[in-house]
Amino acid sequence: MTYVDGYLLAVANAKKADYQALAESAAVIFKEHGALSVVETWADDVPEGKVTSFPMAVKLEEGESVVFSWITWPDRATRDSGMKKAMEDPRMDMDPSNMPFDGQRMIFGGFEAVLEA
Repeated sequence: MTYVDGYLLAVANAKKADYQALAESAAVIFKEHGALSVVETWADDVPEGKVTSFPMAVKLEEGESVVFSWITWPDRATRDSGMKKAMEDPRMDMDPSNMPFDGQRMIFGGFEAVLEA
């Protein structure tokens, strides 16, 4: 079963192209270091919740959209090694002040697949 890194963040609509360019660059790096796939999605049908929701989770502000992304890896060991190499890759050395999203509102985590149908 695969291993999945999941990400949830808010991106300003005005920075969608900047985010997409960053995501495309990062995807190349992750795949070079063992990722099977990288998927980036832009909110299309993401309702506000009363108790919990994607918008609430990232403290979505006016003029922003929710981005839901994931990276699949063959297994946890490949992910641990590949993620370390990707983060050490000089192409990933980016100025945090130039990021097209607020990293403090980004939610992320690693998940072991329990079903693949």
